[in-house]
Amino acid sequence: MTTHIDEETPLLSSQQATKKTPLPWFQFSLILFIQLAEPLTCNVIYPFAPQLIREIGITHGNESQVGYYVGLMQSLFFFGQACTVLHWNRISDRVGRKPVILSGLFGLCFCMYGFGLSLTFWGLVLCRSLSGALNGNVGVIKSMIAEMTDSTNIAQAYAYLPIAWSSGNALGPVIGGFLSRPAEQFPEWFGESEFHKRYPYFLACSVPATFTIVAWFAGYFFLKETVASPTPVSELLFSKNKCDSSKSPILSPRPSETSSSSSLHENTSYDDGKPLPLRSLLTRNVILAAGNYASLSLVDIAYRAIQPVFLSTPIELGGLGLPPSSIGNVLSFFGIVNGILQVFFFARIQRRFGSKRVFLTGIISSIPLVLMFPLINHLARKQGLSTLVWALVYGQVALSVLPTASYGAIFIFITAASPNRASLGATNGLSQISVSLMRAIGPALVAVVWSLTIEHNYLHGQLVYLVLVGVSSLSIFIGSLLPSEMKSSLD
Repeated sequence: MTTHIDEETPLLSSQQATKKTPLPWFQFSLILFIQLAEPLTCNVIYPFAPQLIREIGITHGNESQVGYYVGLMQSLFFFGQACTVLHWNRISDRVGRKPVILSGLFGLCFCMYGFGLSLTFWGLVLCRSLSGALNGNVGVIKSMIAEMTDSTNIAQAYAYLPIAWSSGNALGPVIGGFLSRPAEQFPEWFGESEFHKRYPYFLACSVPATFTIVAWFAGYFFLKETVASPTPVSELLFSKNKCDSSKSPILSPRPSETSSSSSLHENTSYDDGKPLPLRSLLTRNVILAAGNYASLSLVDIAYRAIQPVFLSTPIELGGLGLPPSSIGNVLSFFGIVNGILQVFFFARIQRRFGSKRVFLTGIISSIPLVLMFPLINHLARKQGLSTLVWALVYGQVALSVLPTASYGAIFIFITAASPNRASLGATNGLSQISVSLMRAIGPALVAVVWSLTIEHNYLHGQLVYLVLVGVSSLSIFIGSLLPSEMKSSLD
C-alpha cells in the first residue's frame, strides 16, 4: 500500500512519532563486507601508481607527465562505469540486486589480477576500463540498503555505509605501499622470485582480487534478495521476445512515458511494484539530487587524484617527494579518521543539523583543503620534511573527512527523490552515471592542469589550485539549490 505524501512531508519522518526500526544487522553487515571489495581495488594502486607510470616508460623520463598519466588511469575506471552503470542498475530492478552484485564482483576480481600482470600502459588502460564497465555495484548496493530500511533508520544505515569505503581507504593504500616491489622490500622472501621481479605490483593487486573472490562466495551463499518479484536471469537472457523492444522487460514503454514533460514534476503516485521508464524518473528532485551528487564527486575525486601525485612529486617541483610506503601510510590515516567520524558521529550530526547543512559544510571545507597543498610545499622547501610539515599533512588528511560526510547526506536526498521503490535501481543508476562522468573528468582534468602547472610554472605553480577552488565554489552554489527538506515517495 502506497502512503500519500504531500508537499510538507520531510525528508525523514519524525522519529519522535515513529518507533525506530532496527537494522537487519546480518544482511547489512554482509553488504558492507561485499562493498569493501570496490574501495580496496580502487585504493590499492594509489601509492604505487606514480612509480608504475615512471617504470613502464610512457613518460620517457618527463616528470611533469607523470601526473597526467596517473590521472588518466584513474579516470578510465569511472569512464567505463559511466558507460554501463545505468544498464546494470536497471537490470537489477528486474532480475534482482544479487545477480548484478555477483557479476560486478567477478569483473573486479578478473580485472585486478590483470592489472597486476600488465607490463604496458595499454594493458593498464584495458584492465581499468573493464573493471569499471563490468561493475555497477555502487548504485545497486545503495538501492538494496534503501529497500531494507525505512525513514526511521535510513540515516543510520547511510552513516554505516561509508565504513566499507573508510576501511578500503585505510587498508588499500597500506596494502599497495607495503606489498609493491616485494623482491626489493622483502628480499629474504621474494628476492629470488623472477615472477615478482617481472611483475613487481602483482602481489599488491592480488590481495584485493582474492578478497573479492571471498566476497563473491559470501554473497552467493548468504545474501538475500531485496527485490520483491525478480525476473529470473534465464528468462531475461533467453526469452523469445528479447529482441522485440516492444516486449522487452527493460525497454518496453509504459503509458506514463508518453505523458507531457510537465507532468514529471507533479506529485504523482506511482505503483511501487513496477519500475518506471527513464523519462518518468527525470523529475526536478531526481535531477537536483543527482546534480549535487555529481558536483560533490567532482570536488572529491579531483582532490583525491592530486593528493598522491603531490605526495610523490619532488619538493622542488611542487610536491613532497615521498616513497610509495609513506604515501600509503598517509592515505590510510584518512580511512581510519573517516571511519570514526561516519560510525560514531554522522547520524547524530545529520539529525542535529539536517542533510543540506551537512552536505554544504563538506563542500565548503574543500577550499581550505586545496589551499593547504601550496602551503605545505612552501614550508617543505624551507624546512624539508619537518615536524610542522608532517603535522600539516596529517591535519589536511583529517580535514578531508568532511567532504566524505556529504556523501551520506546526498544519498538520503537521492533515495527520497526516487518516485517509488521499484525504481530505486534506475534512480541510483541515473545518479551514478553523472557521478561516474565527473569522476572520469576530474582526475584527467586535474592531471592535465597539474602537468601544465609543473611544466610551465603557470601562476608560479598555483594554477592547479586556483582551478580546484573554482570547481569547489561552483559546487557550493549548486548545493545551495537543494531544499531544506524533500518529500519521500518510499514510506
